[in-house]
Amino acid sequence: MEITSNLSEKAQYDYELVLQAITGDQKAYAELLGRYRDAIYFMLLKMVNNPSDAEDLTIEAFGKAFKNIAQYTPNYAFSTWLFKIATNNCIDFIRKKKLNNISLDQTSNHEDSVPMSIPTDSLDPEENLINQQKIVLLRAIVAKLKPRYRKLIELRYFYEYSYEEISENLELPIGTVKAQLFRARELLYNILKNSSHKI
Repeated sequence: MEITSNLSEKAQYDYELVLQAITGDQKAYAELLGRYRDAIYFMLLKMVNNPSDAEDLTIEAFGKAFKNIAQYTPNYAFSTWLFKIATNNCIDFIRKKKLNNISLDQTSNHEDSVPMSIPTDSLDPEENLINQQKIVLLRAIVAKLKPRYRKLIELRYFYEYSYEEISENLELPIGTVKAQLFRARELLYNILKNSSHKI
């Protein structure tokens, strides 16, 4: 383990979890998520000042990190890598929000500020396969939720419905949709966290 001699004990343990996760060990993914979920969430909450957006961005950050986990190298701590992904993703989110309020003419002078978010839409076949595997795993976990929570998670994350569309679809007030989605995400995280203790 000479490569990791520059890492703290905590970071070395993270690296062992990463190696297990790369082999497909779902308990390792769950433990990594449990170790950093709150820290990532509160950091993002400070950036966007909106609990609902912070929750969505937390899930996205872990999704991106886990999708690209094989690219992590122990030159620096896993937490550093994860926070960088979360921060960059959040900056993209804030930039896109601002772009929606600015005409395209105004952005034409800033060549380096726009194209970053464009290429991410197209996935190569390998990424597609990894995504499909993650979706299968997520669906299996979501299936453990109560029907009303399961439906909310499916509409929001599998079908990418907006809060308004979910509200119409389920005939619920938007406030209720957001509150129940928050609860559903908490339940999901708890299922993941508990699974990390099983052998």
